[in-house]
Amino acid sequence: MLYYAAVFFVIALVAAIFGFGGIAAGATEIARILFFIFLAITIVTALLGVFRQKN
Repeated sequence: MLYYAAVFFVIALVAAIFGFGGIAAGATEIARILFFIFLAITIVTALLGVFRQKN
């Protein structure tokens, strides 16, 4: 998931360089959403790992 966030970020950068503001804004939003989903899954997985080791 982090890979796809990075891909959309690169697409946003390329689109911004060539002047496609709408595409750049859309790709940026998609990258931001994917990054936060990745972050949430990472935190939940880490917490589950900590609680599972205590039992």
